[in-house]
Amino acid sequence: MIKGYTYGWDSRKGMLSDPRSEGSIIRLSQMGCNWAALAFAVTQERFSSTRFGFDFRFCNTDREIEKAIENLKKHNMKVCLKPVLNCEDGTWRANISFPEREFPVYDEHGRKKSYWNEWFSCYTAFILHYAEIAEYTSCEMLCIGCEMVGTEHREEDWRELIAKVRNVYHGPLVYNANHGKESNVKWFDALDYIGTSAYYPVGSPEGGSTAEEMLARWEEPRKQLRRISEQFGKKVIFMEIGCRSAEKCASMPWDFTHIGNARSEEEQANFYESALRAMWDEDYFAGYFWWDWPTLLPTDKKAEEDTGFMIFSKKAEQLLTEWYKK
Repeated sequence: MIKGYTYGWDSRKGMLSDPRSEGSIIRLSQMGCNWAALAFAVTQERFSSTRFGFDFRFCNTDREIEKAIENLKKHNMKVCLKPVLNCEDGTWRANISFPEREFPVYDEHGRKKSYWNEWFSCYTAFILHYAEIAEYTSCEMLCIGCEMVGTEHREEDWRELIAKVRNVYHGPLVYNANHGKESNVKWFDALDYIGTSAYYPVGSPEGGSTAEEMLARWEEPRKQLRRISEQFGKKVIFMEIGCRSAEKCASMPWDFTHIGNARSEEEQANFYESALRAMWDEDYFAGYFWWDWPTLLPTDKKAEEDTGFMIFSKKAEQLLTEWYKK
């Protein structure tokens, strides 16, 4: 069982190598985590950009990423390296897409250039860079993409990327689809795991759902995930899953915009309990990477006021510790 959590997503340059970050990792390990998804982003300018890159003002350096991997392993956690592509203009990465038309110029292989092959050329180089780091640091898994819904129909391009990655990194590969869109990924057979962001809306829009009520609403997602697991002969990992500690958020667990919702540790804890009870004993299920653990621990006062995904010093942390230490 992957008893995991996402770590590092809130980091900016200098945070992963900050000596205080090890204290956060220690607290994560004390919860019973045996895996961490080390997640970080680079950006392209907008959804239709074919070039993207490294912002030297904010992005984590390779050395910082390697230091974080070292610290996670030091505290007995396996590492899934998870480089993510975002858009600077705030567009969700799932909406990255391009027209199919080709340019009247050719690449070095004699193929007509297109928006798509320009983008995949850059994206492949991006993933290969971090595949080298994953190989060098002996990461136990590599995630090759996250919620890239608008690109998933480019099956041949993704298969070519996967083949190139396997020449560089020799551990298990996973792709992070979005909940309800897993069937779009026709090339899951080329990977080792089926990954998804499991933000299934299992709470009532009015809020206040119990764990039992949420558990009943997991039945349909559970059937769908079993079907896709059997189709490809691969186990499912929740590459992302979580819920804010605010009222009504279990009905939209992906949400981070409704900042006016009243604080509710119960809503968050009930979502956690329902997801644990729903999936823990499923034979096709490999485990969880919850969203997301802070790179540097906040003060107790800040935790007491927080309505975000963080579970530090909340009821959900105690609940997950009990499950992870079974």
